[in-house]
Amino acid sequence: MSFVEHFKQLNWDDVSISINSKTAADVERALSKPKRDLEDFKALISPAAEGCLEQMAQQSFALTRKRFGNTMSLYIPLYLSNLCANACTYCGFSMENRIKRRTLNQQEIDAEIAAIKQMKFDSVLLVTGEHETKVGMNYFRTVLPQIKQHFNYLAMEVQPLKQEEYAELKSLGLDAVMVYQETYHPSTYAQHHLRGNKMDFEFRLETPDRLAKAGIDKIGIGALIGLEDWRTDCFFTAAHLDYLERTYWQTRYSISFPRLRPCAGALQPKSVMSDKQLVQLICAYRLLNPEVELSLSTRESPEFRDNVLPLGITSMSAASKTQPGGYANNDVELEQFEISDERSAASVESMIRSRGFDPVWRDWHSAYSG
Repeated sequence: MSFVEHFKQLNWDDVSISINSKTAADVERALSKPKRDLEDFKALISPAAEGCLEQMAQQSFALTRKRFGNTMSLYIPLYLSNLCANACTYCGFSMENRIKRRTLNQQEIDAEIAAIKQMKFDSVLLVTGEHETKVGMNYFRTVLPQIKQHFNYLAMEVQPLKQEEYAELKSLGLDAVMVYQETYHPSTYAQHHLRGNKMDFEFRLETPDRLAKAGIDKIGIGALIGLEDWRTDCFFTAAHLDYLERTYWQTRYSISFPRLRPCAGALQPKSVMSDKQLVQLICAYRLLNPEVELSLSTRESPEFRDNVLPLGITSMSAASKTQPGGYANNDVELEQFEISDERSAASVESMIRSRGFDPVWRDWHSAYSG
């Protein structure tokens, strides 16, 4: 049994109605419990909880400090290619967008590595468009060993692969994989994925199962906030996390909550989430799960990132470029989306320290516990 079978037992409309019917009493009950379940999570992300944000924030802060201390992990995305064989309505890399395409060769990757290492990063997220032939396993076999020798922790955000391919990449140094479902609403998913392998909703949904079976150290999941009703999509993300932790308890997990950002062929969000609601969501995830890592990217503004940092976030990207070659040769024509927080890594580090936190450049690794 994979999450697909579990997912089919849930009904989107029923979940949505249940969330929106939660009362202030349901919220108070959830806040008073030492351990919360998915029904409590519904209450905490419901409209009824918006008036309890201060109490949620205080509890979220305390739980995060108890588990993670005053640390904040830092990572940086390294975009290797913007080639893509999918047509997705919300992404600047979509094959239908008329942008310059580029895949970094080994010399260009070396230049990117040098620029990133100067900024102190030791945890890097490799990102590509989804193009199985030109940016697939043969490419990954070549570049992963090259990159891994420079970084302690190596994560990827690429097209979904087979279990045996993930196992091979693990042997080459892969530590973590981020794979976002985008939306858990099948018909909405179909509206936004028009061509290419990404049209296969269920294959993507089963990817975390394959990752865990392959022994990948950490799996990142999430929904692209704006494609569908954010509350319902984020409940399904929580249900997915709950399933994964119960089924593959040896794996670490992280959650991201990217909001739609401007890009080539920009899509207007169907569901707009306010800053206050994003704070509510972050706190709700922490109250549901004190162990899960919560990551906040440079999609969000400097002011928002600074203010929400203590409330539940455990890792942040910094100084991000969303185009291949962006660190050694900045070319905005190639970017996947516009970032909002454009501060340097040193500036973000200084901000973190000014708030009483310790920036962590090196991610925990399973080898440390050996």
